[in-house]
Amino acid sequence: METLKSIIQQGEHQQLDFKFRIDDSKKIARTLSAFANTDGGRLLIGVKDNGKITGIDPSEEIHMIDAAVDMYCKPKLSFESRVWQEDMRLVLEIHILPTSEKPVSSPDEEGKWRVYIRRQDHTLLANKILLNVWKQEKRPSARPEKFGEEETQLLGLIAENEPVTLSKLYRSSKLPKNRIDHLMVLFICWKLIRMEISELGTFYSIIE
Repeated sequence: METLKSIIQQGEHQQLDFKFRIDDSKKIARTLSAFANTDGGRLLIGVKDNGKITGIDPSEEIHMIDAAVDMYCKPKLSFESRVWQEDMRLVLEIHILPTSEKPVSSPDEEGKWRVYIRRQDHTLLANKILLNVWKQEKRPSARPEKFGEEETQLLGLIAENEPVTLSKLYRSSKLPKNRIDHLMVLFICWKLIRMEISELGTFYSIIE
């Protein structure tokens, strides 16, 4: 049987985040939208980063979450909530499901609407390639039986330099940047290359 302690023992990861409390609905919206854009996830409010249970007033925190999903997530997100009690302390769990309406965007610190994703225990900005992959997945194109010179050359560059960044491909290839972007999106959708996004950057490699 799942308990609050068993959840906390997992530590923060791609589908789990701890918050001592919510002070800024706009800021927490980035985490919630990142969960929705990735694999879904759970937010435990009233738990420190080190896993210590501090407790909160659920009525105050749920108000902040309501504001986050209604005002600072486009499109608006739905969520499920649960209150846990441990040693007279209350913890609010917010559960966000992955969305089929990607991308969900939220405002950054300057108020510009951005798209966020979750990688391990980090909330990161989605890059233009991923955004276009999502668009392409809504209108998939068949993989060609033969590749032309451009496709072959770009795949060769990726294989020679993997894991490689997009900026390195821009410098190494004679193709225009927008053509490289387009082919990279198709290669990902065709399962020819993988894109690894982390706090260290975004890298591309061949799928064997």
